[in-house]
Amino acid sequence: MSYFFYILHSESFEKYYIGHTSNIDDRIRKHNTNHNGFTGGKNDWILVYSEVFETKTEAYARERQVKNWKSKSKITQLINFKV
Repeated sequence: MSYFFYILHSESFEKYYIGHTSNIDDRIRKHNTNHNGFTGGKNDWILVYSEVFETKTEAYARERQVKNWKSKSKITQLINFKV
């Protein structure tokens, strides 16, 4: 099983959402439903970046690392980085 670190973006909300999951397609669908929570109420969340990890612990560690940046510009640089 693979685990994903991911970044979603909402054009209408002009915000990023950072998370981790084992099923990225299902998770994006859930973010785009009407629910209570940060992503609720907006249904235009799109996947703009992801990384694959072998363990949930690694994916969660990457999520914490990026969230700790607290910098929209650093997140944007990560998304736009091309190898």
